[in-house]
Amino acid sequence: MTKLNSTVSLLGYSIYSGAISDCITEKKTIINTINQYSYCIAKKDLIFKKALQESDILLPDGVGIVAAILLLKNQQVKKIAGADIHHYLLDDLNKKEGSCFYLGSSVTVLDKITTRLSLEFPNIKVDTFSPHYKSEFSDEDSKEMIAAVKVFKPDVLFVGMTAPKQEKWVFQHKAELDAKIICSIGAVFDFYAGTVKRPNQMWINLRLEWFIRLCNEPKRMWKRYLYYGPLFVKSIILQKIKSFI
Repeated sequence: MTKLNSTVSLLGYSIYSGAISDCITEKKTIINTINQYSYCIAKKDLIFKKALQESDILLPDGVGIVAAILLLKNQQVKKIAGADIHHYLLDDLNKKEGSCFYLGSSVTVLDKITTRLSLEFPNIKVDTFSPHYKSEFSDEDSKEMIAAVKVFKPDVLFVGMTAPKQEKWVFQHKAELDAKIICSIGAVFDFYAGTVKRPNQMWINLRLEWFIRLCNEPKRMWKRYLYYGPLFVKSIILQKIKSFI
């Protein structure tokens, strides 16, 4: 594992606290993100928890995680969302004339991503693979996906199968995946394809991206923010109380 020195320990996780420009190393690197939702889900899903804990880089994706680090560790870290690392890696690949592979989502979404990439990052070689949508992949499904990546041998592999499925799948097959950087970024596939609109930068700067996403997709997002959000806050408050005792 790569494991960078710029980390802060929070609730059993080593969360990246450095600059996004320092994420790239020469070794094989698994990059995941953590937010209040994934923290709560991982408390019940031990494979998901292990996948996050054993990430080479675990990015603080969410105001809840950033606030928790400030409250419990008295340390300020910058939120780095999946969209942020995605754009940074694309910019770096374009300069180096590198390659990337998108694994996951639908053919329609992947086609839109490829089209946009050709316009914005013309120096990047890109390939894609859309697996059949399933709650759980069979061994044959996984072999097919791994083989597609192996043929292309990308510098960066972007995985978008929704959390926690994507992180668990990468964790289980990371040794077989032939890529320098493997980055699970879920919703970013739709954001970049334009099939789901990411909130305006103003809302992101105001730390209200979560609120706009909730307003735009209440049926899908209400539980993430209105149920798991309070659960996460409760965990942080209890941890703070424990530190005083």
